Amino acid sequence: MTVAPLSWHIRSLADAEPVPWRNGGGITRELAAGPDAAAWRWRISVAEVAQDGPFSHFPGVDRFFAVLSGAGVRLTFPDQSVVLTAQDEPLAFSGASACDCRLLSGPTVDFNLMSQGLHAKLVRCLDGKQDVEAQASDILGFYAIEPLQIISQDASWEIPAHTLCWHVATHALALQGKGASFMAWSLSSHPAS
Repeated sequence: MTVAPLSWHIRSLADAEPVPWRNGGGITRELAAGPDAAAWRWRISVAEVAQDGPFSHFPGVDRFFAVLSGAGVRLTFPDQSVVLTAQDEPLAFSGASACDCRLLSGPTVDFNLMSQGLHAKLVRCLDGKQDVEAQASDILGFYAIEPLQIISQDASWEIPAHTLCWHVATHALALQGKGASFMAWSLSSHPAS
């Protein structure tokens, strides 16, 4: 199968409207938010960062941040400084934390997962496979940096590059992503195991 099952949501980065930042430092393209964009408990976006500057504060929000392309960034928090490149695992941090972003060498494109009151996971996979499991009512998905194959117990389908796909599980399920470069993520209201 080359087309995703109807129960899956698909959103291409090219179809997401760019929204300029108030400080002029970049643009954000929101790919998904639930239960809706105005009152979200989770949100996924891709940002193009063009200049140094502070991250916006999001008290009560858990964040994941990953560099998709560009040389990378240095994120400075009150208690630590972290360098992230397009080869590194996503960084998890509190949206309430003060965070200053410095570009290492030119603009970057970055992946952002934000959640409120949910158990979130985000992992990067480079040239390989990643298993993702879900319980009923969990949300799970993938962001294809390069073309991606998703494999379930009874089907497989292709996701083009620069595309987000996600599914709200109606029962326990296990999936596998297979590709050269992608992100795999899940959100759950169940206690972390």
